[in-house]
Amino acid sequence: MSDLPMHSPSRLLPQLLVLLSFALAVIGPATATPVPGNELPNIGTPADVIMTPREEYEIGSMITKGLRDNGQILDDLEVSEYIQSVGSTLAARAQEGTVKFTFFVVKDPGINAFALPGGFIFVNAGLILATASESELAGVLAHEVSHVTQRHMARKMQAASRASLASTAAMLASIVLGALSHSSDVGMAGVMASTSAMQQQQLNYSRENEFEADRVGIGVSAAAGYDPYAMATFFETLNRRMGGSGANAKILEFLQTHPVTTARVAEAKNRASDYPLVRPVDTTGYQLARERLKALALPTGTNPHDAYPEVAALGTDTIADFRLYGRSLALVQANLPKEAIPSLQGLVARHSDTMEYHTALGQALLAADDIEASKQVLSHAKDLFPRNVPVTVRYAETLMRANEARQAHNLLLDLFNAIPPTQDQVRLIALAANAAGESAEADYYMAEYHVMSGDLTLAIMQLRQALATPQLTPVQRSRFKARIEELKEYLPMRLQGAVDRGEPLPSKIPDERR
Repeated sequence: MSDLPMHSPSRLLPQLLVLLSFALAVIGPATATPVPGNELPNIGTPADVIMTPREEYEIGSMITKGLRDNGQILDDLEVSEYIQSVGSTLAARAQEGTVKFTFFVVKDPGINAFALPGGFIFVNAGLILATASESELAGVLAHEVSHVTQRHMARKMQAASRASLASTAAMLASIVLGALSHSSDVGMAGVMASTSAMQQQQLNYSRENEFEADRVGIGVSAAAGYDPYAMATFFETLNRRMGGSGANAKILEFLQTHPVTTARVAEAKNRASDYPLVRPVDTTGYQLARERLKALALPTGTNPHDAYPEVAALGTDTIADFRLYGRSLALVQANLPKEAIPSLQGLVARHSDTMEYHTALGQALLAADDIEASKQVLSHAKDLFPRNVPVTVRYAETLMRANEARQAHNLLLDLFNAIPPTQDQVRLIALAANAAGESAEADYYMAEYHVMSGDLTLAIMQLRQALATPQLTPVQRSRFKARIEELKEYLPMRLQGAVDRGEPLPSKIPDERR
C-alpha cells in the first residue's frame, strides 16, 4: 500500500492567524455561518507574493481537518462520490492544472457554499436540496472553484492584514485563549467579536470578486455541458423566496455571503448569452443524491410511510424510482430493512447500471442479517463497478460481518492503492487487518490515521509498535522505518533526537515559539 498523504504543520503563523479570523467561524458549531472564500477582494497584487499554492494547500487542509474533527462534514459514501464526480468534471474545465480540487458536503440545512485555499470546496446539504436542477448546483460549485483559481483568498488576506493593531491583537488573544482552555467555543466567541470591525471592509471588497467568480464560473459550467443560465436562475429563485420564516429564512445565509443584486443577475445572464443554449437533463446521480440527503435528514422516530405517503396511496409501480430509493433508505433507517428489500431488488433489476441501488440493497440485506445475500449483491456490484469507493467499502463491511477479514483487507488495500482513503476508511482497513491477524499492518494503518489527525508523535509511537511485531518481513521493516524517518523531519529538533535514540515521546508536540 502506498503511503497515505501527510500534511506537514504549517510554518505560516502570521498568515494563518489572518485566515483563521475568517475561517474559524466555520469550524465552530454546525449552525455557524461559513464565512471564508466568498466575499474576496481583488487588489491587483500577485497572489504568490502573499501565499504560494503549496502554502494555500497546507492552510486549507488544516481548516478542513478542523471541520472534520468537529463533525461538520457528511461522511456518506454515495453522496460524497456524487459531489466529487460533479466537482471533478467542473475542475477539469477550470484551466488550473496546479490545484487538486476536493469537494465536501457539510451537514447543515442552511443554504450556503464556500471555498478554502488549496482547492477545498464545501457545499451545504441544504443548498443541494434548494437547487431545482443539477445545472444550478454545478453553477454554484463552478463559482466556488473560480474563487480558488483566481486566488481570491490570498488577495483577501493582504487586505485583511491592514486591520488595526487592536483588532489583530484581540484576534490573536482569542485564538490563544481558545487553545489554552481547550475550548473551541471560547476562542470562537473572541474571534467573532474581534473581526466584527472588519466586516464592512470585507463587504466593500466583495462585489468585484463575486462578479469575477460568476464570469469565470459560468464559463466553466458551460464548458462542462451545464445550462449557463442556471447560476442566474438560482440567484433569482432565492431572491423571490427571500423573507419569511422556516425554510425561506435559511436563504439569508447564502445571500449574506453571496450578495445578489439586480446588476449581478443581469450580468450573469449577459455572460450566459455568450454560450450555446442547452437544456441538460438531470442525471440519476443528482436525483438520488438529493433523495438520499432527504432520507438522512428525517428526524429520529419518523415513520417512513408518513414521509412517503404517495407510495401507500398509489403503489410502488407508479412512483418515481428515486422516490422508491429514498423510501427504502428511510425504512432501513427505521430498522425495517425487510420492507425495503423488495423495492430495492426491483430497482436493481430495472437499473443494473446504477451503483446506488446495488449498495442500498446490499446494506438493507446486511441490516436484515442476510449476510450471504448481501455478499452476493455487493460482489456482483464490485464486478460491475470495479474500484468504486462506495461499492468496495460496503462490500468490505459485509465481509467483516461474515468473518472474512482477510478478504476485506485485501479488497480495501487494492482500492486504496489507487484512490486515497478518508480518515474513516483508514480506520476501517486497520480494523480489517487486525481482524485478519495482520497486527503490524494494522499498526501501520493506525499510524497513518494519526498522521491525518495531525498527531505525529502518536503516529511514530504506533510505527514503533509495528516494528516490535515478531516475524516482520524485510519489506515491512524497511517501510515502517522509512515512514518514521519521514515523519521525524516535521518534529522539533530535540524531539528528532529522541526519535533517533528510541526515547519516549510526549503526547503533544511542544510549541517552541512560546
